Formats: sequence, C-alpha cells, structure tokens
Amino acid sequence: MCGIVGLHLRDATLYPRLGELLTGMLDQMCDRGPDSAGMAVYGDPVWSPPGHTTVSVLDSPLPAAELAALLSTATGAPIAAHDLDPTLVLHGPVAHEPLVAAVRAAVPAARVIGFGSELTVLKGVGNPTELAHRFGLPAAQGWQGVAHTRMATESAVTAEGSHPFSVGPGQCLVHNGSFSNHMSIRHELRRAGVEFDSENDTEVGARFVAQQLAAGADLEKALLLLNGVFDGFYTLLVSTADSFAVVRDAISCKPAIVAETDRWVAMASEYRALAELPGVADARIFEPEPEEVYVWRRPQ
Repeated sequence: MCGIVGLHLRDATLYPRLGELLTGMLDQMCDRGPDSAGMAVYGDPVWSPPGHTTVSVLDSPLPAAELAALLSTATGAPIAAHDLDPTLVLHGPVAHEPLVAAVRAAVPAARVIGFGSELTVLKGVGNPTELAHRFGLPAAQGWQGVAHTRMATESAVTAEGSHPFSVGPGQCLVHNGSFSNHMSIRHELRRAGVEFDSENDTEVGARFVAQQLAAGADLEKALLLLNGVFDGFYTLLVSTADSFAVVRDAISCKPAIVAETDRWVAMASEYRALAELPGVADARIFEPEPEEVYVWRRPQ
C-alpha cells in the first residue's frame, strides 16, 4: 500500500520547521506502511552544511568516527560523520565524486543511499514515527523534504529496500504502487552500463529518471518519458536539488492529493497527512490528473 508525503517550502520563515512539519505528515501515513521508512531533507545546516557535499551510507562495517578519519585522509578534506543508525551521514567541503568514491573504496560492503550538496537521506526498518524521532527529523531544517512509509510487496523488508531511492546527485524518488515491466527495463539499463544496488522495482524507476536527467532532460521530460516506458500502477514523488514533481499512471488508482499555498506545496497519499499544515484551510487542493506531470521549482 505504502504512504508518500512531501513538502516544498516557498516561505523561508518556515525553513526551521521543515522537519517538524514533515514528521507530522509522516506520522499520519504509518498505517499505510508499517514495515520501514525513509526520509530525505534538503538544506539542513547540520547534516548538509553550506559548501559541503553530504553522502548517506547504510550498513557501514566501520564506526562513524573511524570512517570519517579514513575519508579525511583519502580526500584531503575534513570529513564529519553523524551516526543515525543504521544510516551514517558524512559531509565535507569536497565534490561529491571523490567523496562517494572514497566511501565505496573504504567500505565496499556498505550502500551509498544518497548524495548531493544539500541532500540527506535516512532509512531504517520499523515504525516510521519512531524512526523519524530516533533520527532527529523533527529538529531538521531546510527547504524541501520527502518521506515514505513502506509496505513491502516487491522485495524484502530491509532498510536498503525502503524509499526514497536516491541514485543521482541531489535526486530522490518515492513510489506507491508497482511497475509490472521493471525486469525488462532493468535489463535494458544494465546493457547501457547502469548498475543496481537492489532488486526493488522502485530503484529501476529511479535509475531511469537519473539516466534521463544525466542525458540533459529536465525533470518534466524525464517523467513524461517514464510514463511512456513503464507499465503498472504508480504514484511517484520525485525531488531534485531545485524541483519537486508528482506524476501518476494512466489509471491513477494509487491515491495522491496536492495542496498549494503561497508559502508551500505539499503532496501526500491522503489528505489527513496535510490537515495540520499551516494555512491548509486556504490552500488550493486537488488530485493530480492521470499521466500529467506537475513540477514546482525552487526560486533562484
């Protein structure tokens, strides 16, 4: 079944409340996905300080301090670490390519689950609200966040299999539904040199979108292409370093609702996740149309 929530803030005075608001939204979706959960936050000054790249890592065999010391030596930059078990959040004043490469060399058995200049990804198994509080999500700040509660259907209940899937710099995808032709698309992407970290069908969608963005498509075009290639029932929320987008399949049996005000844009699987947002009584509220791509962009 799964539950999706996302919040894109237009009003900078709300940035200190991002984590608080996102946690409240996530809490309302626990019964849609009690297995595991994941969250992505854009712009938190503790997890992703200005001028730093942040890399989120699952299942590191090394403790946070030891891994940070190894990465500092490997990159020649001071790398800091936050232990948010089972996720380690690493950041430093270095580009993402050398930091990701250094992580993979130092702990090849671990999984990189997110990277970017403002993006922090957190994943875990268990009650979503309890995970959010354990990670410290209510205190997080920033301009955009997405979260997902998972009821596993296509793969095992693991932190690695939870959403969001973040496979490109600053990119995240969360998904309610299933892709019926994901295996054939996985084979095509593998032939094109794309590597996968899991057997999850959602990762196939995320890899496809990342491939399109890397080839020069904007987010709207990438999701229109996804609509033309993927079969199944799906509602997707996709975020990047400057955008927030929603798309549904042609039948649109998987629920989605959007609320928009001058201060924020929010999306959730059900209205109850939006009901406590500030000013929601005056929001424009609508259900996304089938196969239409909705994109909101951060002001420059």
